[in-house]
Amino acid sequence: MHTQKVITYIVDWLLDYATTNNQKGFVVGVSGGIDSAVTSTLCAKTGLPVLCVEMPIHQGDNQVTRANLHIDWLQENFSNLSRQPVNLTPVFDNLVSVLPPVEDEEQRFMALANTRARIRMTTLYYFAALNKYLVAGTGNKVEDFGIGFYTKYGDGGVDLSPIADLMKSEVYDIGVYLGINDTIIKAPPTDGLWGDNRTDEDQIGASYPELEWAMRMNDQGKSPEDFTGRDLEVFLIYKKYNTVNKHKMIPIPICNIPEELK
Repeated sequence: MHTQKVITYIVDWLLDYATTNNQKGFVVGVSGGIDSAVTSTLCAKTGLPVLCVEMPIHQGDNQVTRANLHIDWLQENFSNLSRQPVNLTPVFDNLVSVLPPVEDEEQRFMALANTRARIRMTTLYYFAALNKYLVAGTGNKVEDFGIGFYTKYGDGGVDLSPIADLMKSEVYDIGVYLGINDTIIKAPPTDGLWGDNRTDEDQIGASYPELEWAMRMNDQGKSPEDFTGRDLEVFLIYKKYNTVNKHKMIPIPICNIPEELK
C-alpha cells in the first residue's frame, strides 16, 4: 500500500465531500481504538473543524485513558480540533431502569450492548446537527463488509465512511505512519460495548489477520472443502458472520407495490 498517497486521497475525499455538500466539518466518536484514532486524524488533516466526542458508558479506565491521550495529541497537532466529553452512563442506566424485565437475561444483555452503540449514534448526530457537521464513521472493511461486526443504526449509523475500504492491517499501517499513540497501536481491538475487557477476538473467535485471510479466500470463491485445521475453523467463522450479518451489508429491503395495485 502506498500509505502517504492513500492518506492524501482520503483527506481530499473528505474535504471534497464536505464542501460539495455545504457541511462545515466533522464529528467523530473517539473510543481509544485504532479505527477512531485514524479516522479522527484524517478528518483533522482536512483543515475543517473536527469535534471529537468521548462517550463512556460503564467504560473501562484503560479505554477512557487511551481516548484522552489521543485527543490530547490531536489538539497539540491540529488547531481545528475540539473535544466534547459526554458521560452517557446515567442515560444508559435510566433507560435500562424503565425497560420491562425479560426472562432471557443473555438476550437482554446482548440487546443492551447494541443499545449503547445507538445512544452514542444519537449523541453524535445531536452535535452534528448543532454545528452542521458530518458524522464520520470509523468502521474498516473487515467489519463493515466482511463479518458485519457493528451495530445497525449504532456505529453503523454515519454520514460517510473514510476507512471502510481499508483492511484492519492497513488501518494499523496508516496509524503508525500518522504517529498515533503507541498504546492505541498495541491495544487489543475491542468494541467497548460490554463494560468489561473482552476483545473483538474473544467475541468473534478469530483475529483480524485471520479474518482478512478468510475474506480474501471467500472473495476468491474458496469453499470449506479447500481447508483443514485452523484454516477451516477460521473460514467457517468468517462465513457464519458474513451470512448472519448480511442484512447489515445490503440496502434496506423495500416492498415495491405493483403499479396495478396503486
